[in-house]
Amino acid sequence: MEPVSQLTECVNDVPVFFTPRMVAHFSSSSPSAAKPEKVMDAWLRLDLPIAVIEPEPVTVDQLKQAHNPDYVDQILACEIKNGFGNKLPEVAATLLYTTGAMLAAAREAIRNGKVAVAPCSGFHHAKYASAFGYCTFNGLVVTAMILKVSGLANKVGILDFDMHYGDGTDNLIEQHQLKWIEHYTAGREYEATHQTQEFLLSVSEKITKMQDCDIILYQAGADPHIKDPLGGFLTTEQLRIRDKIVFETANALGIPIAWNLAGGYQVADDGSIPEVLTIHSNTMLECIRVYVCKYKQVHQ
Repeated sequence: MEPVSQLTECVNDVPVFFTPRMVAHFSSSSPSAAKPEKVMDAWLRLDLPIAVIEPEPVTVDQLKQAHNPDYVDQILACEIKNGFGNKLPEVAATLLYTTGAMLAAAREAIRNGKVAVAPCSGFHHAKYASAFGYCTFNGLVVTAMILKVSGLANKVGILDFDMHYGDGTDNLIEQHQLKWIEHYTAGREYEATHQTQEFLLSVSEKITKMQDCDIILYQAGADPHIKDPLGGFLTTEQLRIRDKIVFETANALGIPIAWNLAGGYQVADDGSIPEVLTIHSNTMLECIRVYVCKYKQVHQ
């Protein structure tokens, strides 16, 4: 496979795959279902150099490559509970598009040799035939399997820096014996403030171990934040440093990277998520600094 990382030195705008069809509005302890829209609004208000592209949904058959076919049918028919613990049709309607966004971002990152974004969540706890932790279908593994079958990637790295252990991803890797997926989930090792420096010093090493991968799928979780109710051990600035290291290392190694939002659960009394939006905006700002031509030239 010819290395695509040599196609471009930088991008003019970061490709972001978003559609309102990825968004569901309902009462939940997690803001994740509505977060894509709020994050996009924040990025557009900042007038960032992004190119918003509408993703195609994945097909039901593509979901069934990774997940139990009966489980897929029952979720989409709202017969069993989704990752939010409900059977709402508005949640089911988003699921083909959130995974579709992840797949589209991965394809585009491989095409341009650099980076693309899927501003969505809800993947890494989804197992072969079960939903949990606001995750219903594992868009990471679904994407990896489609890339493999279509010949776009021989080996895929999944770098999971959400706060929590990506148990669903491991379950699916074992279920299908996907030995060509290099999976690292920080939630299995890191959880306390005394581990902060150890974690940050390990980031570059984790990516370097994926240097033979054709792409990295990166979960840039906001929930490792020290004030997150389901987190956390990193400050806002330390999370930004995390992302800086991720993008700089992947770029230096010539590995395309497609990233998503993953978790983040700090909700204000009025239902807004200002700290979560700040964290996700910082991730995008670090991405821009490393990959966008006019910013990269300034910072070199």
